[in-house]
Amino acid sequence: MRVLGIETSCDETGVAIYDGRDGLLAHALYSQAEIHAEYGGVVPEIASRDHVRKLLPLLDQCLADAGCARADIDGVAYTSGPGLIGALLVGASVGRSLALALGVPAIGVHHMEGHLLAPLLEEAPPSFPFVALLVSGGHTMLVEVEKVGSYRMLGETLDDAAGEAFDKTAKLLGLGYPGGPKLAAAAEAGDPDRFPFPRPMTDRPGLDFSFSGLKTHTRTLWESHPADERTAELARDIAAGFQLSVVETLALKCRRAMKETGHGSLIVSGGVGANLELRKALRRDGERHGWAVSYPRIEFCTDNGAMIAFAGYQRLAGGQKQDEAISARSRWPLEELNAL
Repeated sequence: MRVLGIETSCDETGVAIYDGRDGLLAHALYSQAEIHAEYGGVVPEIASRDHVRKLLPLLDQCLADAGCARADIDGVAYTSGPGLIGALLVGASVGRSLALALGVPAIGVHHMEGHLLAPLLEEAPPSFPFVALLVSGGHTMLVEVEKVGSYRMLGETLDDAAGEAFDKTAKLLGLGYPGGPKLAAAAEAGDPDRFPFPRPMTDRPGLDFSFSGLKTHTRTLWESHPADERTAELARDIAAGFQLSVVETLALKCRRAMKETGHGSLIVSGGVGANLELRKALRRDGERHGWAVSYPRIEFCTDNGAMIAFAGYQRLAGGQKQDEAISARSRWPLEELNAL
């Protein structure tokens, strides 16, 4: 079975083709980061309109790269949620209409399931069961993964996601957009020990996260300095302290989750999973405690069509498909998914 995957949940337009025998045949991705940089964050209406412009050309590019025609597609998978409803509707409308025109089944994919399964696209995929840290601009959660579709929520953010906190802190410090990479780059030259930062919700049991207080702490620290003292050096030192706090908080919660479940494998996915300091911390913990840490390749940490094509293939190959309705949900609890 050859499945076309479409991702349009936020500000990246992704298309990919996955073949059950030959694996990933091609993938194409367009990021809107440059467009939204002017506003310091994603503007939903602009995101939707840009998906309309980019999706079909990317689809044709992906088909050409894979060396196949539309008639060679056996199924279509598209991100059905969660995400920006207008952006989701672009991909859902194109995906469902294409499937109807080709006479092939379609499936709406849960965006988080795509991230959960993205490491399985690699040459040495992790084995089930495992613990997954999903950490991105919109989500921060720890999930126990028994098999495809069988997920148990261990902990999640109670307010801001880690990636959202990165973006807002970078904007506060004048570091630019997208905030995560900009803040991480600034932190490389900063002193993480210059200012004390809290490690939110680590002084109590449990696996939930909270980053809004850390964001507030950072704002208070920045604004406690007169305007003429808010230098690039100060911004770098605050960025370094902020990043260290997030990394150590995430790492501690991962250690707790691994101990609680007793599993031997941790996978990390989502945009913040590309953060090098987080990767170093989790690698050290894995070596110390005897569990493996796996990631998707860097380009599959952020939103992409490959993870949607792969997740969609698993569902379609398992006999699941949708009716002719165009399905898009801005909110969609992961626990509502059916196991294969």
